[in-house]
Amino acid sequence: MSLAATPKPELKAPIIAGFVASVSGSAATFGIAIAGLLAMGATREQTSTAIFVLLFGYGLLSTVLSYRYKMPISIVWSTPGAAFLAASAGLGLEFEQAVGGFFLSGVLLTITGFWPALARLVQRIPAEIASAMLAGILFTFVISTVRASVDYPLLVLPFVLVWFLLNRISPVWATPIAIVLAFGLINAQVGTSWLEGASLFPSFDVVIPAFELVPMFSIGIPLYLITMASQNLPGTAIMKGFGYILPVRAVLGSTGIATVVASFFGGFGMNLAAITAAINANEQAAKDPARRWVASFVGGLVYWLFAIGAGFFAAFVLAVPTELLLAVVGIALLPSFVSAIGVSLEDKENRLPAAITFVVGATGISVFGIGGAFWALVSGMLVLGWQRLPLPKLGRSSGAPKN
Repeated sequence: MSLAATPKPELKAPIIAGFVASVSGSAATFGIAIAGLLAMGATREQTSTAIFVLLFGYGLLSTVLSYRYKMPISIVWSTPGAAFLAASAGLGLEFEQAVGGFFLSGVLLTITGFWPALARLVQRIPAEIASAMLAGILFTFVISTVRASVDYPLLVLPFVLVWFLLNRISPVWATPIAIVLAFGLINAQVGTSWLEGASLFPSFDVVIPAFELVPMFSIGIPLYLITMASQNLPGTAIMKGFGYILPVRAVLGSTGIATVVASFFGGFGMNLAAITAAINANEQAAKDPARRWVASFVGGLVYWLFAIGAGFFAAFVLAVPTELLLAVVGIALLPSFVSAIGVSLEDKENRLPAAITFVVGATGISVFGIGGAFWALVSGMLVLGWQRLPLPKLGRSSGAPKN
């Protein structure tokens, strides 16, 4: 091989980092995203279309934004948001109603990009309460892994043990490798019948959102808040920690508009990456910060490759028994759950509101057709407000005897 065909040393590291970040992130979250769409009532064709459009969309945004601003700007879908959708299956919505919520979330993200006051309002929600809301949503999935390990020990325990082993050695690869192993074991049981009817490219059926107030608020508001609290705000902070001041208006505005467009194909959201951003923006991607944008640019190209196989992956996930799918999703969400629990307990003064938020969120209740994530946030903020309400001073009455 000629020297001209070999990547330059200063380009080789970011290319590898971008490849690793996109492969590990996609492999770890495919099942979660598909589970969320299925819980919202999407058909196999609609699920394949949504996954393809989302992958293509955030691959495009990653490449364009990274090249335009010469920063490692990584755009992904909201994994916690997908988990929220999967946990909201009990609402019994039709897919068109859920898509109305996706549309609303995209509109709010767009407004946030061009109206910073809304972002500041979201930032006023204490991190402990936002994290407790997320932890409550993820709790259902984490315990599903434990339950499935009792019912399917030969299928579940091997990939759980592999995850714990790799989490000590190479945390970045722990989740994707464990998930690949899990689906390999599951495939050995379910067979290859799922290949029948699977297609390389989706049908691209347009989904017309149902603009019904309760479903839109039940899905759209929590999805927006989860996306902001668990993706956009941490992602911005992570990038700032590596010395990058993001063009917030461009990032939030473009992801919001892209989410609105994707919603007409069943897509639930695009946003700034957090973990993937940390991989692409650190010094292992390139010692020169000015060269790290190549990592997220390459990562965007990798997302396009995954988009091509979205139909086959969706067909396989649909063939997996629900209990086993939840077990795989649970192990994938375990790091996010641990992080959310840790943040929710950091401030001693906010522990009670955070605990109430977690409990309400974990119950999966639905009141007036609105899911538990919304009521968890409301409950936590009410308790926080009660704690901060000044108590009246108990003074003596005028007729009280003096000592």
